[in-house]
Amino acid sequence: MDRLGIFFGGRSNEHEISLLSAAAVISSIDRTKHELFYFGITRNGVWKHYEGPVEAIADGSWENTAEDVTVDQVRAMIDFAFPVLHGPYGEDGKIQGLFEMLDLPYAGSGVTGSAIAMDKVAAKQIFLSTGIPTCDFALVTSEALAADPEGETERCDRSLPYPMFVKPANMGSSVGISKVRNKAELKAALLLASKYDRRIIVEEGINCREVETGVIGNESPEAACVGEIVAKADFYDYKAKYSDDAGTMILVPADIDDDTRERVRSIAVKAYLALDCAGFARVDFMIDRDTGAVYVNEINTIPGFTKYSMFPMLWGESGLPFGELVERIVDYGYERYNAKNNR
Repeated sequence: MDRLGIFFGGRSNEHEISLLSAAAVISSIDRTKHELFYFGITRNGVWKHYEGPVEAIADGSWENTAEDVTVDQVRAMIDFAFPVLHGPYGEDGKIQGLFEMLDLPYAGSGVTGSAIAMDKVAAKQIFLSTGIPTCDFALVTSEALAADPEGETERCDRSLPYPMFVKPANMGSSVGISKVRNKAELKAALLLASKYDRRIIVEEGINCREVETGVIGNESPEAACVGEIVAKADFYDYKAKYSDDAGTMILVPADIDDDTRERVRSIAVKAYLALDCAGFARVDFMIDRDTGAVYVNEINTIPGFTKYSMFPMLWGESGLPFGELVERIVDYGYERYNAKNNR
C-alpha cells in the first residue's frame, strides 16, 4: 500500500473549487490500495496537514484543525503526490517543479506541459506552429496597458472583429473573463483582466458551440467521448460552471455528427501531445455554427472534479467510473516517474 498525498486549496482565485474537487477525488480513492494524507494550502500560501473528515475540506473548515507542515515533512510522509490545485501556483508548473526537486512521483503534467497549457497565449502560439486550429488572438501586457490604455485598446480594436473575449492568460474557471462588443467595453475588460494577470489575451468571438473532451495517458493518450456545454448565460462563466441555478445544460455525449466527434477527439490528442501534457487533461473546443470548423480553445491540465465537472462525466460515459479514472491517473504518474528514472 503506497502513501498518497492529496494537495488542495492554494493561492489562486480558484481556491474554493479546488476544495470541492479534492473532496470528490478523496471520496473516490480505494483505501485498500492507498493510505491517504491530506495537505491543504491556505490562500496565503501556508502548507498544512489535515486529518479530519472529508466534508470539512469541501466546506472550507479544514483549516480550523489543520497543523502547519514543512515541505521536508511532507516528503517524508508520502510516496506520491496528487495535486488538485486549480489555477496559478497549482496548475502552472510551480508545484510540479517542487515535486521534481523533491524527487516525488505525482499525478498529471510536468513543469513544461503545465506551464504552457496554463498560459493561453503560449499554448495558442504552439497550436499555430503545429497546425492545430485555434481562433485569432492578440496579446496585451498589464505594463503596456498601464502605460498607454488608449493605445492598447485601439490596437486590439483594429486587430480583431467584435465581439471579442478578454481573458487573463493564466487563470481558469472563467475568472476575469469578459465578452465585449465595442471599444468602451474592450477597455474596461482589459483593465479588469489586468487585475488577475500581467498577460492578457484578447480573442475573436466565434458564434459557436462549446464542446469538451477528456484525455488521459502519457506517450499514447486516448480521448473520451465529447460533451457539450449549453450555457443560459451569454457565455460559460464562473456562475454557469459552479452554480445550481445558472441554467446551464451539460450534454454527455454531445449531439454532434460522428465526423465532427472524431475530429474533436483526434485534435484533442494532438494538442495534448503538442503541449507535452501527461496523465490527464480536459481539452476545450469551439465548433463554428456557421462553418462547422473546429477550434481548440484551451487545455486544462487539472480540470475540475466537482459534481458539476465535465471531465469525470465524460470518462464515466466512456466506461471509466470515477474511482477507476483516479486510479489510472495515479498509475500514469508512476509510469512517467519510472520512465524518467530508468533511461
